[in-house]
Amino acid sequence: MLVHETEILILALCVAIPLLSVLARVLQIPYPIVLVLGAIPLGYVPGVPDVVLHPDLVLVIFLPPLLYVAAFFADLRALRRDARVISLTTVGLVLLTTCTVAIVAHELMGISWAIAFALGAIVSPTDPVAATSIFRNLGAPRRLVNLVEGESLVNDASALIAYRVAVAAAVGGSFSFAEATLDFFLAVFGGVGIGLIVGTVIAGIRRRLDDVPVEIILSIFSGYIAYFPAEQLGASGVLAAVTVGVQLGWLAPHISSPQMRLQGYAVWELTVFVLNAVLFVLIGLQLPNILDAVSGDDVGTLAGYAMATIAVVVGTRFLWSFTTPYAIRLLDRRASQVERRAPAALRIVFSWAGMRGAVSLAAALALPLETDAGTPLPDRDLVIFLAYCVVLFTVVVEGLTLPALIRRLDVTDDGSEEAAEEHQARIAAAEAGIEALDRLAEEDWVRPATVERMRGLLNFRRRRFATLRGDDEDDGIVDQSLAYQRLVHEVIEAQRRAIIDLRNRGEISAEVMRRVERDLDLEEERLEV
Repeated sequence: MLVHETEILILALCVAIPLLSVLARVLQIPYPIVLVLGAIPLGYVPGVPDVVLHPDLVLVIFLPPLLYVAAFFADLRALRRDARVISLTTVGLVLLTTCTVAIVAHELMGISWAIAFALGAIVSPTDPVAATSIFRNLGAPRRLVNLVEGESLVNDASALIAYRVAVAAAVGGSFSFAEATLDFFLAVFGGVGIGLIVGTVIAGIRRRLDDVPVEIILSIFSGYIAYFPAEQLGASGVLAAVTVGVQLGWLAPHISSPQMRLQGYAVWELTVFVLNAVLFVLIGLQLPNILDAVSGDDVGTLAGYAMATIAVVVGTRFLWSFTTPYAIRLLDRRASQVERRAPAALRIVFSWAGMRGAVSLAAALALPLETDAGTPLPDRDLVIFLAYCVVLFTVVVEGLTLPALIRRLDVTDDGSEEAAEEHQARIAAAEAGIEALDRLAEEDWVRPATVERMRGLLNFRRRRFATLRGDDEDDGIVDQSLAYQRLVHEVIEAQRRAIIDLRNRGEISAEVMRRVERDLDLEEERLEV
């Protein structure tokens, strides 16, 4: 791509992403859906260059940080609690999808077995971005969100390992089950091991760092630092990035300063949005090139192949969700597992939320052009077209209909469980603060008036959250607290206007204004009103 074409593309992204994101908010549709649909006509605008999504752009540049941050913020308790379900889904469902798609592709479309298995591996991993944004907006149960996110953390690894084996067979013309099995276990255990080593080293470095910008940069690079060595050694870079993310996420309270957390989380929120937004726009821009590649084939035949592939991908997920749970129930009848059995409505929503994304498209585009014999790789353009159709259908059609399905089946959560946990945490924090005050009250440097003022604040906070949790009778303390916070908000606004006025009159510098303003902003962030 020429320099001026690159400039046009960057300008198009800079204009399209904000506008389409605002449109998504206005329409109350998850932004990935709007970005994909909005980018499709953009690819046909005169002057916009043809864009080819290079596989390395996704698998090397985008994938490590996105995997790392998803693992960093993952709920480890929930992952442990549903480890069996997630493990079976990330391996069993991926392999089942790979096999069923391969059978249909070989028998119906005449694709060779090796290429057919590559297609199955390409369309088997899920992308949770659109689904989880819908879940959170509609108040879906936390377990459903955790299952979808937990599945997507690991299924990329198992799918890419299967993809690697299938491509090797397609290019080289040979396949060894023993070698494939050995490669699988080396990739899994090697990726986890490298991730643990890298995570331990980074944690040790960050414990000794006291430089917020450097810590933020190190956190952004952590996924890459684990991913690249694992890939070079033949292990799973996906599992390495996920492992280091889980490890550092667990250690974060011990290795990060408050300032690092405030600034780092804000940086990561923006980084993840930009990475995902660019990826979904690039997916939409691929359509012209993909259609050109298969323009010589019969339209009706292509449509039939696409619908068959989509039906197999979606149907296999439903089949899995409505067979394996019953098999598990026959084998495990413990009371703890009986309580955690998912109702049919939740399994329907989980099945319909199996959206595919940029990893599937990148894997399809990464197919070699030729075999080892120097002949063109057969059916490469068809595989890319089918993968794109699966991505487009699952993101757009499933994404647009998922909210209606959630409402129709009433798969919602009132948030009471999470609110109760938050109340418990805040009460425990207040009680720990009171105990610390009792210990410190005898110190020479502590003033009695200060102790009593802080004790009153912590007691008030403890009473308020105990009332919200239902432990104490509401004596008006909640309304009193909200009125107090509203008063604080108004006072902070007055202070903010005063320092802005000083800046405008030239009596203080902009740097001083921002320093004071940051303290006011932090104070306001603590308010609930």
